[in-house]
Amino acid sequence: MEIINLCDQNSLVGQFMSDLRDKELQKERLRFRTNIQRLGQIMAYEISKRLRYRVENVETPLGVKPCHVLDDRVVLATILRAGLPFHEGFLSYFDGADNAFVSAYRKYFPQTDDFVVHIEYIASPRLDDKTLIIVDPMLATGSSMELAYQALATKGHPAHIHVASVVATDQAIEVVRKHFPADKTTLWTCDIDPELNEHSYIVPGLGDCGDLLYGEKE
Repeated sequence: MEIINLCDQNSLVGQFMSDLRDKELQKERLRFRTNIQRLGQIMAYEISKRLRYRVENVETPLGVKPCHVLDDRVVLATILRAGLPFHEGFLSYFDGADNAFVSAYRKYFPQTDDFVVHIEYIASPRLDDKTLIIVDPMLATGSSMELAYQALATKGHPAHIHVASVVATDQAIEVVRKHFPADKTTLWTCDIDPELNEHSYIVPGLGDCGDLLYGEKE
């Protein structure tokens, strides 16, 4: 499995990540959402370099020009709810893609910090021989991504899988490496953080991405 960390090279990704991590700037909810969308756009562009293209002759008002157009059939899959702005960033570039949605949440045991990830909903087209891009901004334990993939796999076998995150941990990367097909999976992230705290949140991370995007949940 190939792992690509966009923060390994200097680019605007570093600036947007700095803004996302800053606890004062996080108070500007629109700015936070916008930066997540921007990172989705940047990552979509980088992933687009790995896809297949065909040449089509395009008629202009003054002639004909051969152009390279996308030949892969792309499906964008998102883990709700925090994945939505990230997804929108991707969709603004892959505007002809089909879309899939998976609902995953932490189901806590009473009076403890222990939880299991529960999948409650999936809506997806057939995935056979398509390029599947699964987007989720926070790849913390890797459990949500693993279960989301298992749910999506009931819809067919994609030709290639791109796992896209804003922040990932080494632990989550190993979970993806273990449970995804190594020969056809590429993991993309904007940065990698070293650890999880006792509540399984990424440290230093961003905090609760879903709450920062949409407000605190009960």
